Amino acid sequence: MKKGILLSIQVGLPKKIEAKDNVNPEDGSWTSSFLKEPVEGSVWLCKTDLAGNGQADLKNHGGIDKAVNLYPVEHYAYWREECGSVNFSNGAMGENFTTEGLTEETVCIGDIYAVGGARIQISQPRQPCWKISRRWGIKNLANLVQETGRTGWYFRVLEEGNVEGGAPLELLERPCPEWTVEKANHIMHGRLLDRVAIMQLSQCQQLSQSWQKTLSLRLKKPDEGSVKERLEGGAKN
Repeated sequence: MKKGILLSIQVGLPKKIEAKDNVNPEDGSWTSSFLKEPVEGSVWLCKTDLAGNGQADLKNHGGIDKAVNLYPVEHYAYWREECGSVNFSNGAMGENFTTEGLTEETVCIGDIYAVGGARIQISQPRQPCWKISRRWGIKNLANLVQETGRTGWYFRVLEEGNVEGGAPLELLERPCPEWTVEKANHIMHGRLLDRVAIMQLSQCQQLSQSWQKTLSLRLKKPDEGSVKERLEGGAKN
């Protein structure tokens, strides 16, 4: 089974970012932990977070099913080409783990990995928000991340432990080989009226509670849940 490599770990605590420090100062001030710093050496990973990390928006971020956010380094070459002058590097998407060797097409919901002394399980794809766009001063960047499926994903922590950059991510179990992160993304954001696929994915027990709830609600109200606020909601607030 294929393994990945944990290239780097990034953490950050919520802080106010002043308008003058934005790429586009007219965007105004905002509070976020999006701007993370690389960590050298061993870091403790607990059930809900990495040591030294935190979330500003606890309604939409953090918790058991979103303990760690991963982004594949493979995508950064695409974004550098797509966005021109922006020099994307590890941590540019606000992720905790930057890895090599694993992408949305090759990993599945429910996959369990060993990394350092911890055991982690894929819980859901990441749903990009407006903070990605504001961070880089590119108005439609969050939309592009979602549309291309280059989203990364979240882990829940099954066993706490120390993790360190350079460690392998070894796949231990794959209980849901039919549910790649790529496919889950496509159903959530593309196949909005495919009731059969929506129902099947909503019944995946390894999927995060929030995604199960969203998909179940969509079966009752297909037009429920606009993504506009998530993708654009931080404009000039």
